[in-house]
Amino acid sequence: MLIRPHVLMAAATTLSLCALLAPARLVSAREPSAQGASAAQLIEKLGLHVAPQPVRERPGWRPPRIVLVNEQQHDLLPVLQQVAPRAKLIDISAATPREIAAADATIGVCSAQVLAQAKQLQWIQWPAAGVERCVQQPLMRERHLLLTNLQRTMGPSMAEHVLGMMLLLSRHLDYFLKEQQQARWAQDNAPHLVDLEGKTVLVVGLGGIGTEVARRAHAFGMRVIATRASGRTGPDYVSYVGLPDELLKLAKEADFVVNCAPLTPETTGIFNREFFAGMKPGAYFISVGRGRSTVTADLIAALNSGKLAGAGLDVVDPEPLPSDSALWRLPNLIITPHVSADTPLAEEQRTALLRENLRRYVAGEPMLSVVDIERGY
Repeated sequence: MLIRPHVLMAAATTLSLCALLAPARLVSAREPSAQGASAAQLIEKLGLHVAPQPVRERPGWRPPRIVLVNEQQHDLLPVLQQVAPRAKLIDISAATPREIAAADATIGVCSAQVLAQAKQLQWIQWPAAGVERCVQQPLMRERHLLLTNLQRTMGPSMAEHVLGMMLLLSRHLDYFLKEQQQARWAQDNAPHLVDLEGKTVLVVGLGGIGTEVARRAHAFGMRVIATRASGRTGPDYVSYVGLPDELLKLAKEADFVVNCAPLTPETTGIFNREFFAGMKPGAYFISVGRGRSTVTADLIAALNSGKLAGAGLDVVDPEPLPSDSALWRLPNLIITPHVSADTPLAEEQRTALLRENLRRYVAGEPMLSVVDIERGY
């Protein structure tokens, strides 16, 4: 989910973590600062992972002289320049071949063409959580480039979107809205309503987004189970954390399944015919991870057969969804166009983390949210 340009300036100027947007200067590791305190608050609030070693210890590191910035982050250039006053931040669309070749870092730029030209490149900050388009570039591994992303910044907003879809589907709010438009009091013919309390939700991918979904589902009185690739640990409000190979077993218990998994070779197509056949009859499927995790034809078949009571999709494959897709015509499906993180809060947190990581790279400090290139997240 890339940062949308039409809201970036509003996000930057209304950032609640004001110190992160205050005029910055380089400070020593021993010098206390309001900026450092605000960064600590951001790290604690989102549960961000701090790299164990300062980035200055990486071979090839130096304070960046040229940073290439994606066109979609153009409006953030003044905000970013504050924390990198000695660097030249250049919109990639205006960069010359010489500037690309001399670039030390990029923000939102990870194309094969730029990677091949940018011989001095050391660090890429991706302006979203999903990094599949970047990690698939062979030069990322060959040159051992540092990649960071904006994981966890969108979790709260996306989790609210998930709960909204769960409530809309289980309470058939779409039906009642249509009846309202016809001025019909549909009490006698209302569909069967379902409570969330007491139901079981399976969160697939207990990362930043999945943890926020689990937190909110638990607050609704739901039993929460989950899978994660990194181990069986999880917060107290998750009853059971399984490994990915337990997915089919856990799906049999779930009244709701929520896909929050990153897109990797292992997660591509995991929600397929076998998976939907193994789900509890009358269960619901929600997806905010990546569209290619779901086999669209198999989901359509499961919905048409009545195996699933309904589904909510904020991500599909392909995107944008073609107008002739059968998904548009299913009555028990709600589709939103990849907008679950398009909120002021998410924009503020993304901007804050992006700016803080640039500040840290300039100062040679430990970076936030470093991506494991081999795992893909």
